[in-house]
Amino acid sequence: MSIGIGRAKIDRRRDEILSLLHAEGKVYISDLCTRFGTSPVTIRNDLDVLAEEGKLIRMTGGAVPLRGEVTETAPSIERYEQKKEIAMRAAERIRDGDTLFINSGSTVELFAAELRAKKNLKVVTNSLSVATELGAIPSFHVILLGGMINSHSRFTYGENAQEQIVRFGADFAVLSVDGISDDGEITTCHAEEAIIDRLMIQRSAHVLIVADEAKIGRTGFSLVSRCDDKIEILTNKK
Repeated sequence: MSIGIGRAKIDRRRDEILSLLHAEGKVYISDLCTRFGTSPVTIRNDLDVLAEEGKLIRMTGGAVPLRGEVTETAPSIERYEQKKEIAMRAAERIRDGDTLFINSGSTVELFAAELRAKKNLKVVTNSLSVATELGAIPSFHVILLGGMINSHSRFTYGENAQEQIVRFGADFAVLSVDGISDDGEITTCHAEEAIIDRLMIQRSAHVLIVADEAKIGRTGFSLVSRCDDKIEILTNKK
């Protein structure tokens, strides 16, 4: 293979990685290796170069877009409808007066919007978006966990957030995740949020994992928990 042909192939792969990133909101090294039939070393190098060029932000196990690059129209309508369906089903499980833990993610943001018809909810969350959505409702009592901030994905994490969680107990933990493997491992791409999710599970009577079909059979970077009788997975019909 000539140098020119090899360079063109690399450029095409990197362009496709950027297209996938903008469509999906994040990409994983393991998925890209499978898609392109190449090694993790090659994909890591692609992501590192694209990060150096200011085209994405590297994270452990993959990459996310630059802040503000993902628009409202980036996800397909089908994907939005899947998440909306799941959010509505999860909200049906919540009663007036319940206490909730809610983490961060697009599906729980839609879930939070569905809760506006409820009354007297107590909500503990590490999501800036969820806290903003629910904090203005007069009958709700909303606590945003303090700590370090992941400004791109809009959540808090760290020792301060962990110390606050153990002061509370909840009827439900409602959690967005990045993967549920075939053997029952619940995972996230954000290692710093995994322990927050884990504590929310431990401190709740019931756990609702809200995950569209793209998350089923997938393994993210950091383990949150294994499925057990306490955990219920809500996904879309397909």
